[in-house]
Formats: sequence, structure tokens, C-alpha cells
Amino acid sequence: MASETINFGQIFAVAVVGFLLYRWFSGPTLPSSQSSGRNGGRQVNPEHVEAVAQMYPQLDRRAIIWDLHRNGGSVQATVERLLGGRTLETPPPSFQPPIPRAAAPPAASRPVAEAKVNPDLITRYNLSSRLSTQEGSQESEATGTKGWSQNKTERSEILKRRREEMVLAARRKMQAKDQTKTV
Repeated sequence: MASETINFGQIFAVAVVGFLLYRWFSGPTLPSSQSSGRNGGRQVNPEHVEAVAQMYPQLDRRAIIWDLHRNGGSVQATVERLLGGRTLETPPPSFQPPIPRAAAPPAASRPVAEAKVNPDLITRYNLSSRLSTQEGSQESEATGTKGWSQNKTERSEILKRRREEMVLAARRKMQAKDQTKTV
């Protein structure tokens, strides 16, 4: 009877089979442009997409996501490509980027919340006291300014006063228009 020892060839064969099985079950490591699946298993950071979109608002977000997906999420590589004069590749029809769910509801609910908090400009800019004092008079108060001031606080006060006058003038025009419609 032969001795029952394990030789080098058997150890090598078991190692190769084990490695191949591990690679088979852990998934292929193809480049991201050849990977299969909805997004190839790689998620693109929405903040990176937003950063590139702010620098280049004319670009399609889907193309930005595709480029970030292909280069491993590197904003720098995408921006370098754009600064070099090259354009982003059009993503294939099979590429369907994930829809950002966390960013959509707050953005959609913000205008509604602002509308509830400040329903009109009179409330938003606290002009109700000026509205009651100027309701009868049609002339706007004289600004008494000599032009553009070098002082930042004076400029902001002048601009604030002009904004308030514009809001009140628009309100008076709308009231006059409503009165002519009802008559």
C-alpha cells in the first residue's frame, strides 16, 4: 500500500479550485463600464453630482452620474475632463441611475412650508404698519439720498426702503386694478 501523503500538485490544485470558487461567488471584478446590473453595485454620492452640476449647470445630471460612476466617483477626474475641453459621454440606455429619494421630498416641501410661513410680501417684510399709514396716500416717501453711498449700512437701508416702496406700490396697483374690475 502506498503512503498517504499529500504532494505539491494536490495542494496547488485545491488552491486553484478554491480561488476560482471564491471569485465565482464574490462576483466579477470587471471595469465599471462593462459591469452588469442596474448601477453595477456602485453608488454615486449625490453631493458629488451636485458639486459638478453647480460648476456646469448646462450638463445633464444623468451624464454627470454616468461619468462619476465610470471613474469611481472622482469629481476631480470629471472636472478635469470638462476643463480639458472634452465632453461627457452619453450614458447608454441601459444605465438607470438611482433616483435620490432623500433629496426630493425636502426640496418639494420647502416652497409649501415657506408659503405657509410667509403667505404674502407684506407679512414677509413686516410692512403692515406702513400699509396702514400709507393706505390713503399715493405718494411714496422721499428717499432723500444723494446717490450710491460708500457706507454698507446706508446702502442696505436704502435698498431695504426701495424694496418696501416697491412692494407697497405693487399692492396699491393691484388694489386699483381689482377695484376697476369690480366696477
